[in-house]
Amino acid sequence: MAPSRPAEIKALSGARAFPPLILVLYHFCEGHGYRGAFWFDAIVAKGYLWVEFFFALSGFILIHVYGDRTAEFLRGTAAYFTFVKTRLARLYPLHLFMLFTLLGLVIALRALAAHGGYVSIYDQPYHPQNTLVGFLASLFLVQAWNILPYLTWNGASWFVSVEFLLCLLFPIYLFFSRGNMFSALLLIAAGGLALIVLAITSGHGLDLTFHNGIYRGMAGFAIGAGLSMLYRAMMARGWGDLPEGLLTLVQFAALLLLLDAIYRSSWAHKPQDIYVAFAMDALILTLAFDRGLVARALSTGVVLALGEWSYAIYMGQTFFLQFVRYVEQRWYPAWDAPVLGMRWSTFIWWTEPVALLAVCILWGILLAKLIEIPANRFLRARISGKA
Repeated sequence: MAPSRPAEIKALSGARAFPPLILVLYHFCEGHGYRGAFWFDAIVAKGYLWVEFFFALSGFILIHVYGDRTAEFLRGTAAYFTFVKTRLARLYPLHLFMLFTLLGLVIALRALAAHGGYVSIYDQPYHPQNTLVGFLASLFLVQAWNILPYLTWNGASWFVSVEFLLCLLFPIYLFFSRGNMFSALLLIAAGGLALIVLAITSGHGLDLTFHNGIYRGMAGFAIGAGLSMLYRAMMARGWGDLPEGLLTLVQFAALLLLLDAIYRSSWAHKPQDIYVAFAMDALILTLAFDRGLVARALSTGVVLALGEWSYAIYMGQTFFLQFVRYVEQRWYPAWDAPVLGMRWSTFIWWTEPVALLAVCILWGILLAKLIEIPANRFLRARISGKA
């Protein structure tokens, strides 16, 4: 009989809530300019590193859930194929829906451009690379496997492509997860060293997506897997019974370490970004005990709901990031036009990213409730034979 599923770590479920929001702002500001406010720009410019957080979190949670089933995975293929199908049931339906949604957007905006006699955003300089090869690669979730020299279609889905590869490689991580605390530290060190090498040699920090994003994901996943092993060893030694006040202090220290790494390191896309990634890893471990003030704040209903919708918010953002370019092209007034007693450029400077973020949240909620969650439930029922 398979071991029972470990209890959910609610603080880590809630911790998924905010990274996609920062990523939306990061992708917007990378294309439209930063806002000129250091308190905002420093956090948003390092926003791409929250993908690092998700790779480590994924490794942590999957080892936490499946670590006791290592022998079952290594003994035969049934458990492995069930795992891959279950993960695809979680990742693929929304990915597929967004891929075809973006195809519809490209067709619609090009048709409007042809009808209006202007150049579509997809035919301008620095346009999105929406190619047939890219579409086919995205269809099979291999677009980020170092086979294309550009991001394509739903650019955010490069992360899903790497996650798919990590699913296929998961038994390797399970094999190395059988050890003790020393083995956990070795796995964390190996993943950390790999990230350091990538950050130093890439020329743009850890901002690796279609090229070498797979190695970034493997390294981050290894750190998460090692942290999960470390957490398990710590819990076995009674660390879960530490006073809640002490855990609160440790969690606040981890948050301060993260903020310090963000604000004191140089501008983003530099080797110094590695400090931010490591601070995120430390935060995951401190939250895993599911006690302490920060952990409790992340376990509240609203935050947990936002965490549940986080994948949909992340995957849905590209549609509106591209659609807003069309709106800017065709519907915005001149930059110096008066609006509400001020210049349009002044009015829109902060209004646009805030409005985009709100729209992406609402869009993500709809995607989660209408596509992601129902499709996942349906497919998991079919996989388990309960349909």
